Amino acid sequence: MTAHKAGDPTTLNRLYGRSKGKKLRVAQQELLDNLLPQIVVPEEGPVTAELLFGIDRPLHFEIGFGGGEHMAYRADMLPDHGFIGCEPFENGVAQALTHVDNYNDLGPLANVRIHMGDALEVLARIPDGSLSFVYLLHPDPWPKARHVKRRMMNDGPVDMIAAKLKPGGEFRFGTDHAIYLRHALMVMRGHRHQFDWLCNGPKDFLVRPSGWPETRYEAKARNVYGHEVWYFRWRRI
Repeated sequence: MTAHKAGDPTTLNRLYGRSKGKKLRVAQQELLDNLLPQIVVPEEGPVTAELLFGIDRPLHFEIGFGGGEHMAYRADMLPDHGFIGCEPFENGVAQALTHVDNYNDLGPLANVRIHMGDALEVLARIPDGSLSFVYLLHPDPWPKARHVKRRMMNDGPVDMIAAKLKPGGEFRFGTDHAIYLRHALMVMRGHRHQFDWLCNGPKDFLVRPSGWPETRYEAKARNVYGHEVWYFRWRRI
């Protein structure tokens, strides 16, 4: 498959970028070996709250959780909700497991399930209309024109997100990349039949909403690179 073929992440059927970084610390490797198998998303079959948590509850789905800070914060804040996080990068999964294992010294988070791999593969197995929230925070912007089809913010993934969200469910997107910002807004303009943009003015996308924690990645983007950060919320019609 070449970089010039048409498509988007729902049709390319390929993950890009590294899956591993620096060698894991001993404690991280132990979590990957021992904790992850206990909370991993099953490899086959429907993905439902009842299957994952033994009871029906609101479901949240995070695409590419990085180090897992946002996912753990939300899971701690909403213990009666279920959280599914997907991340292909082994080091990110290992970092997230440290949060799940003992968040803020309060013990393990019981309402998190993790998939180390392609988020869309799991999302496709979630029954339509099942999710209360979907998060896509600071995804890889793939800034080169020939790589636009690799962006998660494309028609195929957005259609899938719309299908999986309940009416009234929320899609949250954050970025510090100006090119990706313009691309995302252009894509979402084509999905106004599926989503209402929850925005009454600039403060709604320039100020982090309540319950949306700052991750280390976001802090680095703002404080080290001097990037502006934008926050978007869309409600499923």
